[in-house]
Amino acid sequence: MAETTENKPSAPGPSSPRPSSPRPSSPRPSGFRPSGPRSSEGGRPRDTRPGGPHKKRFQVRKKVCRFCVDKAPFIDYKDLKTVKFFITERGKILPRRISGNCARHQREITVAIQRGRNIALLPFSGEKTS
Repeated sequence: MAETTENKPSAPGPSSPRPSSPRPSSPRPSGFRPSGPRSSEGGRPRDTRPGGPHKKRFQVRKKVCRFCVDKAPFIDYKDLKTVKFFITERGKILPRRISGNCARHQREITVAIQRGRNIALLPFSGEKTS
């Protein structure tokens, strides 16, 4: 008997073969990262450090809220010397991560700056330079 082959469109699914990827597969695992010579401790050799063998790492100090340290009861919008410290020369309010304020005092600073702007003690924008 002669066998007939039917031309059925194959439905996408787990049984159909996947199209090949554009790049050939590598024998290395996917998370593999090549590395240079290692020291006995297992890290980068000390003499190849970018800053030299004896350079100390920069110590990052945690910023503290100056209002919490001084135990200030409130932030006065009329105290321009204090409030101007938290505004850039373009007139923007400094964010918490830059100024180091806690969340509570950052909100108070924002309200004080807005009040100062509304009664024309502080500018809404920086000074124009032409």
